[in-house]
Amino acid sequence: MNRTRVAFFDVDGTLTTSASMFRFLRYYLAATGRPPREYEEQRQLLKAMTALGCSRETTNRAYYAQLAGAPAGLVAALAGQWFAAELSTRGFYHEPALAALRRHRADGDHTVLVSGSFPAPLHLIAADLGVDEVWCSEPEVTHGRYTGRLTGPPMIGDAKADAVRGVAAERGAALDSCVSYGDHISDLPMLKTTGSAVVVGGDATLRAMARMHGWRQLPGVLPPPPALPLPHRGRPSSFRSVPDEVPESA
Repeated sequence: MNRTRVAFFDVDGTLTTSASMFRFLRYYLAATGRPPREYEEQRQLLKAMTALGCSRETTNRAYYAQLAGAPAGLVAALAGQWFAAELSTRGFYHEPALAALRRHRADGDHTVLVSGSFPAPLHLIAADLGVDEVWCSEPEVTHGRYTGRLTGPPMIGDAKADAVRGVAAERGAALDSCVSYGDHISDLPMLKTTGSAVVVGGDATLRAMARMHGWRQLPGVLPPPPALPLPHRGRPSSFRSVPDEVPESA
């Protein structure tokens, strides 16, 4: 009997206490010399798109359009600086979900992050937590720079369910033996794909689904940690050696 088990985790609002994608964007824009209002304008634009009924897949693509022209090497370097700053403030991870992840690792389960975020910040989180695999939105990089486009569909909604099925098949794991964790209605396709699921937080629709299907529930995140102190404007001297063109990366 195959006892292989895979545990799938959404990231923002599930494993982390904040929208790490946007905290990184704020940090990145400041570090590259953009005025604070640029972040606020971009954030409000995405909120307005949501209010007008745009899907989360559409707003996810719009997020990455903001990185058009960014050197991939610089984004990676600033992601490392941002992540170190986040960890130094404490409160970055959501403890109930973090404890669940650690239990899965202790039990020998294969652990996977499934997120609409992208490799630069996510691989740092995965390495810090000892996660085995990452599936995420993949920004296109050409000649060492982000193009502002994705190489495939955003890792949102049905794409998460497809990723779950693909990983389970590759690992030889029965979906009925797998478990997924999520906090947002867009995680529902993933939650319904695995044999068991855990709803994190107070989304009314997800909580109703949890009661209907007998899924476990974890408390929602506490208030996120305070905003990070922003780096000095302009390209930091420690990154002057980062070339404008670096080998292509996902």
